Amino acid sequence: MSNISPVSPFGDYAGPPPVLIAASSPEARARAERAIDATGYRTASVEIGDAIERLSIQAAASAFWVEVDDDGGVELDRLLDRVDAEAGSGRFTAIIAAPAALIDPIAARIHDPSVQFLVDPAPADRVAALALATARRTEGARVQDVASEGSAARLRQLSDEVSRIAATLARLSVGPGAPAANRNEPVGEGEVPSVSLETIRQVIRARRLRARFFDEELFADPAWDMLLDLLQAEIAQHRVPVSSLCIAAAVPPTTALRWIKTMTDAGLFRRRADPHDGRRVFIELSREASEAMRRYFGEVGRVAMI
Repeated sequence: MSNISPVSPFGDYAGPPPVLIAASSPEARARAERAIDATGYRTASVEIGDAIERLSIQAAASAFWVEVDDDGGVELDRLLDRVDAEAGSGRFTAIIAAPAALIDPIAARIHDPSVQFLVDPAPADRVAALALATARRTEGARVQDVASEGSAARLRQLSDEVSRIAATLARLSVGPGAPAANRNEPVGEGEVPSVSLETIRQVIRARRLRARFFDEELFADPAWDMLLDLLQAEIAQHRVPVSSLCIAAAVPPTTALRWIKTMTDAGLFRRRADPHDGRRVFIELSREASEAMRRYFGEVGRVAMI
């Protein structure tokens, strides 16, 4: 039996459209509703199994919120595929909130960069995500401007930082003194320094040791930590799923996922489907990022790199 709330799918024209919730349980629905209610938006809810049908008749929504607390298998996969398609078409903005155990199956199906994926989010994370999702809806918006602007500023800062890293790696990937026009030309195999697996492992160990003496948050640098982890995996010929890379980033999973998405958009990371498991994707360095990392280690040599 459907658990659709008694709200018309065609909205209430007296105010902004509701936020449509697809939840895997009453507890999951309540978590989403608490965050949305705090912003002043109305809600309409539906069970995961009924969400696709509801989306097909929903005329408007301020956002589409998927809240899950367990793996719904094929039913969840179908919904995520639909969410990704709807977000890609610009029909709805979407937020997905889930526990860390579901990082891989969800990340495998979400490709559109506008979808926000929250992992075990705190209440503030939920409110900030909704502010971002509804930022484009200026008419009748009830989210306070300061919340929206603060969240947007954080994403702009993240984008700027990744752009800086990408530019630095692009310079390194062609070696010192190379003209900018040659950056996209193939680099001969002999021109890229080799790096030992033990060197990378020592650097990673040294970085982790800092947490024994100082607050780990003082040294949060997820971009560099992920670059190191992926280079280590590349040399060892290991595959790195999204969930493992989130751990290597040494920041909250939601933050790590944002970094992965932005680094992928910047051309530093590549997604590769797992040929044996359709519910998992691997992340690897792009060719340019790999060459740049190897050049970096080749130039630094024996100097301590943490």
